[in-house]
Amino acid sequence: MKGKVFLFPKPTATAHVILKPNITKPLEKVTVCLKSYTELTRTYSLFSLAKHSEGHNTFLIFPKPPNNCLVYVQEVENVFKIDTEVLDWQHTCVSWDSSTGVIQLWINGKLYPRRVSKKGATIGPKTSIVLGQDQDSFGGGFDINQSFSGEKSDVHMWDYVLTPEDMQKGMAGGFNGNLINWNSLN
Repeated sequence: MKGKVFLFPKPTATAHVILKPNITKPLEKVTVCLKSYTELTRTYSLFSLAKHSEGHNTFLIFPKPPNNCLVYVQEVENVFKIDTEVLDWQHTCVSWDSSTGVIQLWINGKLYPRRVSKKGATIGPKTSIVLGQDQDSFGGGFDINQSFSGEKSDVHMWDYVLTPEDMQKGMAGGFNGNLINWNSLN
């Protein structure tokens, strides 16, 4: 999908993309990075990972314009105060490390104050990953008022926490995920 985008032209309760990474063991660390472009002024889902039989907000990136981003880990909401969004492409990366519980949020190369949540927990391996919608149940339960409209590209996911240098490489498009690799999607 290199050089292409997923286009979500309007808010709906149906438009979504399902990603199926090969997760064979529970994840103790994870990083997700993606680029997005939207005019939305309400909350919306950037990335939704649900774990089968254990809740729908297992790993959720949920911007709340104009200056908050909610990151859920195992159903726990973590609120990040961020710079006011501008109408432009935005590169967002979120990482979580179970051993420390540390969550990092990077937007356009800027690291926001870290949070700690769900130390010792794991993610997966039976997961559902959806772009364009927030899963209010495993693989479904979509709500038009939480849907994304706009464009998404360069979606990558790793089973480890990226270094600051790798975050910068990812922002420049030079670092591919080992669980989800945008350039390998078809």
